[in-house]
Amino acid sequence: MPRHEFDVTADSGEGARLDVFLAEKVSGLTRSQLKKLINSGDVRVAGEIRRAGFKLRAGDRVVVEYETRNPDRLEPQDVPFKVLFVDPEIIVLEKPSGLVVHPGAGNPAGTLANALVYHFPEIAAVGPPDRPGIVHRLDKETSGVMVAARTERAYESLLRQFKRRDVWKTYLGLALGRITAPEGRINWPLGRHATDGKKISVRSRHPKPAETFFTVLRVFKEATLLEIKPVTGRTHQIRVHLAAAGHPIAGDTLYGPKKKGIKVPRLFLHAHTLSFIHPGTGERLTFASQLPPDLEAVLQNPDL
Repeated sequence: MPRHEFDVTADSGEGARLDVFLAEKVSGLTRSQLKKLINSGDVRVAGEIRRAGFKLRAGDRVVVEYETRNPDRLEPQDVPFKVLFVDPEIIVLEKPSGLVVHPGAGNPAGTLANALVYHFPEIAAVGPPDRPGIVHRLDKETSGVMVAARTERAYESLLRQFKRRDVWKTYLGLALGRITAPEGRINWPLGRHATDGKKISVRSRHPKPAETFFTVLRVFKEATLLEIKPVTGRTHQIRVHLAAAGHPIAGDTLYGPKKKGIKVPRLFLHAHTLSFIHPGTGERLTFASQLPPDLEAVLQNPDL
């Protein structure tokens, strides 16, 4: 990824907010895109991760890594994904593991958004130009069911439903270790990690409420299969909550243990069910995505 460096001087940038300074220096990115770069830890001031409102001092060097691209044009690309249901208003699909939902820092193309524009060209006019029709997301490593909007009416309706928590989601996850309680609730607030901008933490300077419920489906020798219901939708919520509880998701290279334990092909987290109200008919719809073969095979391992 290209690296760009800017020096703060008494005549240029001293006393300015970090996001304002970058908006003047960086071309090809919107203010919201710059803020995401800052929040994700791709911007450093004198070697340190800082907030968007950090006031710069003369002598500071601001380093930012980003890909320049035209945010008003999303290239249609034939990226494979499975459609579960489609009508004039919505698309319900299965996102495979390894597919990024929309373009961002480090992933300018080859995303689900590029694929949606390829298969459903009209979706390009729905929502922001760099994430057309996208009303929610899954982590790159997470597979499972998602919904996208084909019309502006559906887009606004689904966004309202997510905000009101009228969208119900369940995940299947394999947690390391044996969980003996039949069910549980985790409600630790979450926020950006204090020093590692790519991580979320239960020990954050600016946490937001987060709540996760889980039910034990099956206990193995070294792990526990869970049905997980996140009430809120914070970034990495399930992964961080379970890791903080001492039971990280198997295959989680970001929040899990550094030493290898259970052999899994990837992050064992799958968006299993999704329920929402149809924007046109008002009917509640529920869709399910079964465990992919690679994760199902893990559960058949006698050494698990």
